[in-house]
Amino acid sequence: MKLIKKEDKIGKVLKKFPQTAEIFNEFGLYCVGCMASEYETIEEGAKAHGKKDVEIEELVKKLNLKL
Repeated sequence: MKLIKKEDKIGKVLKKFPQTAEIFNEFGLYCVGCMASEYETIEEGAKAHGKKDVEIEELVKKLNLKL
């Protein structure tokens, strides 16, 4: 069962699961401290950084494995 979904706000994920920061960084999403992370979903943030749907699914998978 997934705890993190692509529709989740990045900031909420980082607050609840701070250990996920390194996964965001691995994907080139340096969300810690970014003001946009409070209102952007994982999907929105990833697409803003040029990530494709398949990459977003992989990101979410790795985030959940980190929990």
